[in-house]
Amino acid sequence: MKLVTCVGCLSLAIYASALYFSDRGRCAIASCKLPLSQTLRLGLSQPQISTEKLRLLAQAMTVKVMSKEFLGSGIILRKQDSIYTVLTNAHVLRADDAPYRIQTPDGQIYTASLPKNTKFGKNDLAILQFRSPKKNYTVASIASKLIVGDEVFASGFYSQNDEEKHQFSFTYGKVSLLLPTALEGGYQIGYSNDIQKGMSGGPLLNCRGEVVGVNGMQANPLWDAPSIFVDGSEADKGLHEQINRLSWAVPIDKLINLK
Repeated sequence: MKLVTCVGCLSLAIYASALYFSDRGRCAIASCKLPLSQTLRLGLSQPQISTEKLRLLAQAMTVKVMSKEFLGSGIILRKQDSIYTVLTNAHVLRADDAPYRIQTPDGQIYTASLPKNTKFGKNDLAILQFRSPKKNYTVASIASKLIVGDEVFASGFYSQNDEEKHQFSFTYGKVSLLLPTALEGGYQIGYSNDIQKGMSGGPLLNCRGEVVGVNGMQANPLWDAPSIFVDGSEADKGLHEQINRLSWAVPIDKLINLK
């Protein structure tokens, strides 16, 4: 009996260790002391959850990014002590000057800072940080594995005609196109979800509630600009038409793989 029990424990330990270091699930761990890129390599893949639970989870991790006016959306990505890190698009921050503010799901507004020495290359990503010593907010879990046909869920705050109202939106769709070479800005995940103005910087989630990308480009743009890849080449007409029909996200890998 002792031998059987010991072998069982060893098997469990090996299995848990394998899961822990699996590439399939990477989470932002609260109170972790590692650098951001290393932090996001850790974690366990989550089980599939209901659409309603996904919506509530998305709402809990999605914030408003503001300056003098509402600018866009963001994702609560990490907590270290009382400091929260929010991921958004660089073009969201370019819409206005600092100081920036973060409005959390409970309606609280915090002054946000731009961390120094954070580089995302040419990817349309940026991070802000805010301090909240008394409140606990939901931190996103991270995953990177996607295939065409996967269900995905997008969230963010879209701007209505009345600029004072920024409604939370949660939309369903599927991955339609995964580009082997990213478009300018690092956009690589094309999906069928409806993305409106203001949802840039919000999370793209898989069916387990893990962030797989960052919303950033709407389908059917108002002007028909060429689709340019990061290497400077241009998509042919057929591919360009496909690209224009889809919404686009920067894969979370663009963040995970940073040194």
